[in-house]
Amino acid sequence: MSQAEHDRRIDYVEFAATDLDRTKQFYMDAFGWRFEDFGPDYTSFQDGRLTGGFERKPTVRAGGPLIVIYARDLAALQASVTKAGGTIVRPPLAFPGGRRFHFTDPSGNELAVWSDG
Repeated sequence: MSQAEHDRRIDYVEFAATDLDRTKQFYMDAFGWRFEDFGPDYTSFQDGRLTGGFERKPTVRAGGPLIVIYARDLAALQASVTKAGGTIVRPPLAFPGGRRFHFTDPSGNELAVWSDG
């Protein structure tokens, strides 16, 4: 996409993280994300489609927008999230268009994973 095609689209997502090393390891293990560090208090990620970052903070505040990740195999990704150290906070549920579950990462950020299959 050209810069003109990016106009008015979400371009980058930032999260707080209490432990950057543990956070990076979790997302690498659970989702296969790649990271690049920018000093001791910030790391940027690429998930293959979207980029974002994690900034070291003393606490993570709950709430705010819910980031939702797509998965072809919901059960397999739920197992991967749990194995990598995530906590399932809302088990899989049906909604119009598919199923999803919610989890928290090691810093306490809540995200969701959905599948249409």
